[in-house]
Amino acid sequence: AQQFLAALNDDQRESAVMSFDDAARVDWHFIPKDTRKGVRVKDMSPQQRRAAKRLLRTCLSRSGFDKATAIMALEGVLHELEKENPGRFARETDLYYFTLFGDPTRQGRWGLSIEGHHLSLNFVVEDGEVISSTPTVLCANPTIVSETLANVPRGTRVLAAEELSGFHLLESLDDEQRATAVFAEEAPREIRAAGEAQPPQDAAIGLPAGKMTRRQKVLLWTLLSSYLSTVNTDVMADRLVAIDDAGFDNIHFAWAGADKPGIGHYYRIQGPSFLVEFVNPQPDAAGNIASHIHSIWRDMDGDFALPAAE
Repeated sequence: AQQFLAALNDDQRESAVMSFDDAARVDWHFIPKDTRKGVRVKDMSPQQRRAAKRLLRTCLSRSGFDKATAIMALEGVLHELEKENPGRFARETDLYYFTLFGDPTRQGRWGLSIEGHHLSLNFVVEDGEVISSTPTVLCANPTIVSETLANVPRGTRVLAAEELSGFHLLESLDDEQRATAVFAEEAPREIRAAGEAQPPQDAAIGLPAGKMTRRQKVLLWTLLSSYLSTVNTDVMADRLVAIDDAGFDNIHFAWAGADKPGIGHYYRIQGPSFLVEFVNPQPDAAGNIASHIHSIWRDMDGDFALPAAE
């Protein structure tokens, strides 16, 4: 973060740095917007872009970094797919914004936001330790790239594990388990509390891991791992400790919508310490049904290092 700031000019630094207590710190979203807080990658020099890329790489694992950069590249695919009928919002691979809240050169708390269409990464650091890493949002449109466009190869599937592992777990359930796990025949249109500073505090629904077979628990763990493996090692370790402390058997898996790809579907994984939501009911820019994913990891103890809402 310090190296990134040092690479910026005075005007860029003024845009990139805000007070830790600024309300913009908890103003997040993954939808396309005309403006966002922070300094745009589009306005950075090659040297500054490299510094921004290093900062992004530090926040995530190798696979998480690959997912994030692939999500950015999908904006180029959308640009090509929407050429004949462009929407209101620009589709550009460098319309992503970096914002620092507070001073990373000093002790105490400071925050980081890296955000743009279909991506929102949020961190709080205190005395050199990451104390908050949520909301963590990764999305994909299209789910599968059907033809090579904007240098994105045909067959690219950014969030394949997040989607397919969900179906594998659902398919493993017997009739009684499925009756508990499936709470609606139709998928919701969106994840809950999108853009809100805190996750919903509803009680967990669905099938608890404690009522799963050993194989099903492995499938649940595989699904969870696709989210846990996105963040860097230290953050992942903290999330694992919180899961272990609360007990794996207390994690619930809930499903809504179709039981096969290509039709709207949704799942929720909730434990005492975290909430995952995945939704795919929308068509992509080419008109393929249910080919537009939104996924999120949230902290049930409070996003942005804020106390959880009552």
